[in-house]
Amino acid sequence: MKIITNDLFLDTKGFSDIHDITSRVNIIISESGIDEGFCHVFTVGSTASVSTMEYEPALVKDIKEKLEEFASKHMRSHHSETWGDDNGFSHIRSTFMGPGITVPVRKGCCILGTWQQIVIIDHDNRPRRRHVIVQVIGVEERMG
Repeated sequence: MKIITNDLFLDTKGFSDIHDITSRVNIIISESGIDEGFCHVFTVGSTASVSTMEYEPALVKDIKEKLEEFASKHMRSHHSETWGDDNGFSHIRSTFMGPGITVPVRKGCCILGTWQQIVIIDHDNRPRRRHVIVQVIGVEERMG
């Protein structure tokens, strides 16, 4: 069993800015030498999330609109009133979506559907430099 941990960094705009990181994750898996196992993708911080989706402009727009309906950037929140940072909505969005996902690895790459990509979504109310941890766990020899 082998475990490889890598860091990705990317600049985001906030307000549920969505970035496709699939190719970067697959490069890490390929370079790890792990053929069969799992890949866990986790964003550091409490105002971003990781998920999968069909990453295309119309769906990106749909998701942003639905997130705004769910937890509007204009909503009143106890967090924002306490800390004065007006980003309570971003914590709510990221909590409901979750900070990470685990994807199976076969033949040295993620098992994803044809139109499925791994994305990071930055929900904060300002641009950020996001830190994503990619951890690959598995074996180097292809199984059966």
